[in-house]
Amino acid sequence: MNTAGNILSALFDENFMKTARGYSKFFDSWTDITEKNGLAAAADHSRIKDLDRGILLIEIDHPGWKQILQTKQSKFLNDFRLRFPELDITGISLMLGSGKSHTEPEQETQPAQEPVPAREPPASSAVVTEPEIPAKGYEAIKDEEFREKLIRIGKKIAAGEKNKNL
Repeated sequence: MNTAGNILSALFDENFMKTARGYSKFFDSWTDITEKNGLAAAADHSRIKDLDRGILLIEIDHPGWKQILQTKQSKFLNDFRLRFPELDITGISLMLGSGKSHTEPEQETQPAQEPVPAREPPASSAVVTEPEIPAKGYEAIKDEEFREKLIRIGKKIAAGEKNKNL
């Protein structure tokens, strides 16, 4: 019978750890390579996203940085090939990402209040209220903050569908 320690030792043997350190160096090398090529600031606006079938995927947060990085693309490719010949990198693909820099901490922001579209008041003097979202099912969610977010999303969806029917 194998113990958990034996299984972990088999999984994380020296070759595995050596390979993991190699990949870590690879992903961390982007800052050095951009600096070496005179574009140190580019590392704050881009990152290595993946290596897929020999193509190095670089994610950029703005189209302007994509254009700038394209001017040095062949130099980047040569540097990666020299530093990591075992990865057999054949090309670089620059892709526009989410717009967030990889160095920015993930921050949760409250959604901005959406402006209410101007429309004629209803003929009656009835007060227009926010659509009701049934609480059924939400009480099972223990995380209060997550539950509140789901309820807000539900209200926005219900309001959007209500506006479509007007």
